[in-house]
Amino acid sequence: MQNALSVDVEDWFQVGAFERTIDRADWDGLTHRVEGNTDAVLDLFAEVKVKATFFTLGWVAERYPALMRRIAEAGHEVASHGYDHARVFTFTPDQFRADLRKVRAILEDASGQAVTGYRAPSFSIDARTPWAHPILAEEDYAYSSSVAPIRHDHYGWPDSPRFAWKPVAGSPLVELPVTTARWGGRTLAAGGGGFFRLLPYAFSRWAIRQVNKEAGRPAIIYFHPWEIDPDQPRVTDAPLRSKLRHYSNLSVMAPKLRRLTGDFAWTRVDALAAAEAARAA
Repeated sequence: MQNALSVDVEDWFQVGAFERTIDRADWDGLTHRVEGNTDAVLDLFAEVKVKATFFTLGWVAERYPALMRRIAEAGHEVASHGYDHARVFTFTPDQFRADLRKVRAILEDASGQAVTGYRAPSFSIDARTPWAHPILAEEDYAYSSSVAPIRHDHYGWPDSPRFAWKPVAGSPLVELPVTTARWGGRTLAAGGGGFFRLLPYAFSRWAIRQVNKEAGRPAIIYFHPWEIDPDQPRVTDAPLRSKLRHYSNLSVMAPKLRRLTGDFAWTRVDALAAAEAARAA
């Protein structure tokens, strides 16, 4: 069973946890670490011989086009993560379409690779955005990985399917939700990111095995380049919960990723999209 490994390429100050603390207008004046951290991820993937998908902000690709080329030349997929991490439910439908087109042009120009995949910032396609999937289909995206079928204080669409589904009738577009597990009648977040970094590795291993063996489906896991950077700047005036989520266990992330890549087989998200679309309802 091959699972999909993905990287949400954004810098330490572009995360949802700090969106009310750090103004977008100040981003260019902050210390940028995304290029070095993403190169470190590329080195790690080369070491463990893994190919992955890099869902990248257009803002990052604009400033570091050579990084996009390096990702593509290493055999990874470059996909869209929106322009500046604005959540989809903050857009009008027309603004969302414009964001999709803008970012695709930036990413394709920088990477030399066709962009067919999309992940909404903070998994922000949910019940509030019934127009989002139809627009993705109209814009010829092959897949989206934008839904977290859980309850969470920052995101979530708990009533959506746990596995691949077709959100637009008559369209081949497939939604590939981030991975969840089941325990005691509850759906648990198990798709990576902070959950992977903060919880014991045994939880993630159990969850992926449950999805692979019991459900017979691939897992879709994600993380961010800043999660392997324990030396990143500290935001002192953010809420305590945000700081705990963001800064805890940064030093253990790279070793845990090496262990993860050794315990399971991994590929790019686009490599799974066609097969999952064929079995999706």
